[in-house]
Order: sequence, then structure tokens, then C-alpha cells
Amino acid sequence: MTMRIAVVGPVAQSIPPTRSGSVETVTALLTDGLVAEGHDVTLFAAGSSTTTARLHASFERGYHEDTSLWPWELCELFNLAAAVERAAEFDVIHYQAVFAPMSLAFTRLIPTPVVITVHHVPTPPEVALWSRYPEAPFVAISTAQAQLLAGLNVVGTIHHAVDMDTFVLHPKSEDYLVFLGRFTEGKGVLQAIDVARRAGLRLVLAAAANDYYRDVVAPMVDGHQVVYAGEVDLPQKVELLGGARALLYPVQSSESFGLVVAEAMACGTPVAALRRGAVDEVIDDGVTGGIFDSLDELVQGLPTVLALDRSRVRSHAVRRFGPERMVWGSGTPGIVDAPMGEYSEADRDLVRGGNVARILGWGGEKNRRRSRKT
Repeated sequence: MTMRIAVVGPVAQSIPPTRSGSVETVTALLTDGLVAEGHDVTLFAAGSSTTTARLHASFERGYHEDTSLWPWELCELFNLAAAVERAAEFDVIHYQAVFAPMSLAFTRLIPTPVVITVHHVPTPPEVALWSRYPEAPFVAISTAQAQLLAGLNVVGTIHHAVDMDTFVLHPKSEDYLVFLGRFTEGKGVLQAIDVARRAGLRLVLAAAANDYYRDVVAPMVDGHQVVYAGEVDLPQKVELLGGARALLYPVQSSESFGLVVAEAMACGTPVAALRRGAVDEVIDDGVTGGIFDSLDELVQGLPTVLALDRSRVRSHAVRRFGPERMVWGSGTPGIVDAPMGEYSEADRDLVRGGNVARILGWGGEKNRRRSRKT
């Protein structure tokens, strides 16, 4: 069953991004995956984007690419509004919420269902505000995040995916550890430096320089044991992750997923992480990396992580985070199995490619009437 799907991506930059941008990366994989499954997909994004779907360019370039486009919130709202204005052309609108699910305001104004994927760690005040729309369907990107969305209509949990043709296996590593993520206190860059020093191993840092880097991190970069590689593009990122003995992920705050963890594992690179947020869901402890409760435990357990079989790390990553898992539904029950309990196996076989309208029972006129009543 072919569906007409609007995917509303962020308009900060191109989809996929030329450098960092996990939401843009995942949106690109999902959109192209839906097209490959035979669906009629329109991507609402910046004109600099590249996609196999139809492209509705709300802006020629993103607001990070063209700084005259400001405030950013209005840019995101205008892009969403473009999809709402064309709502009658689609069976479902899938909104990729960068920071806030702005689409909530439109869910009762149009008959077309609007599904929302939240990508950040929601706070209790945010969830309380969103609960004004208790019927609005949310998709979580991890069970840890879904728990924070308690009280909302969370229809399923679908993990992020990695392009396995890009992030390829690197059977042999070089002699360094890597930290790849924004320079913030919560990302744990200072802890990564501490681990590398205590382990006597070289650490490569890769991310765009910001005030936190210049004020706090840069004084610790000596160019020998701690090296700063700058912000890397996609090919550089693959080589950097693939060449590392391990990715250090000593996050200090909860993460909703942690795409770089899955990307590293796709290259065969194990991950040494602190137990925060969705880490337990993404890393198979003792197989694709190590999960630790303290920095001391991480330092002590690092040799075990470094000894893990890189081919096995890769194979587990492919099985769990290949794009088809995200496109079809990652296997967590809410998105396919639970809502389709009344359907036959033949009907279930039809539900491929993120067939959201069928999965959620929104395909018919009966459900459109229900949408109008809410």
C-alpha cells in the first residue's frame, strides 16, 4: 500500500548535513528509505538538501547557512506551515522536532494525522505543556526518552539508524581514542581527557570550536596526548571513528539516543561509556562496548573494551541499527505489533516502510472524522 507522506525536517542546514547534525542525518535516511519502499514522499527542508523524495524547499539555504534568516524559530515554523498548507495532499505528516514539537498547534486544525518524533531530552515542564494535546501521537527514539514522555500518546519507540554503506568496517585500528561531540559540560569532554591521560593513551577531539572549547578545553590540548582535529566532514568522521581503538562517551547528562555511538560501532569501533540515558539501549555491554557507573570503573575496564572483536561489534551494529530497522520500525512493540494485534499476518506484511497511517489505524474516513472531532 503506497502512502503519501510529508516528512518535515529541520531547516537549519541541508539534509543530509555536510558536517554535524544528527537530526538531519536521520531524517535523510528515513526519507530515502521510505521512497525505496515505494511511498510517495515529500521532504520539507532547505533547498540545499539532497533527497530521492520530492523536495519542497521552504528556504534556498538553511539558517545556519544563511545567517540573514532569523529568528530560527520562525524559519522552522514557516517550514512546518508549508506542509500544513498542503495537508490535503498527504496521508500523514511526520514532523521531526528539533527542539520543540511546534506541530502540536496544528494537529486539531487539519484532518491529516501529524506524527511527531522528538529528538532531545524533554524536561517535565515541556511535557506538561505538550500534554494539552493528549491525542497527538509521539514517536520516541529510545525507551529512556519514552519514559520521560509519560502521560503523552507515545505510539512507539524507533531507534536511530546508521548508513552502513558509509560507516564501513575498519578491521584494524590506529593507536588513539576519539571523542566526537559538541563541546559542552554535559557531553563529558573533560572526563574523556581525564580517561585518556590516566590510561596513557592518545585522544583525538573532533567538534566545532565554541566558547566552552576555547575557555575550558583548549588549555588541555597539548598537541601530543590530547589533539584537536577541528570539526570534521562526513568522510573525515568515518575515518576518524573507524581508525580509533575506542570511542569515549563519558556523558554527564542523559542523552535521548547518541547517534555517534551507533556510528562508531558500525565502523567496528567499540565504545566506553558511562551509564546515562539511552546508553544501555544502544551499547551491548561486553559485546559492542562497555557501560560503567563511574569514571574510575571506566578507566579500569577500558582494556577489556579495547580487546573486543571489531567484526562482532560491526555485525551487531548492522543488525540493530541498519536503516531498514528504522524504516520498518525498530521492533519495539508500540509502532507495529501492539497497534496491529487485530490484523492478520498478511496485513502485517503490507506494513513496511513506516506505514504510519495503517499502523496507527488512521487510513479510513472513520478515523479522519475522529481527527476532526478532537
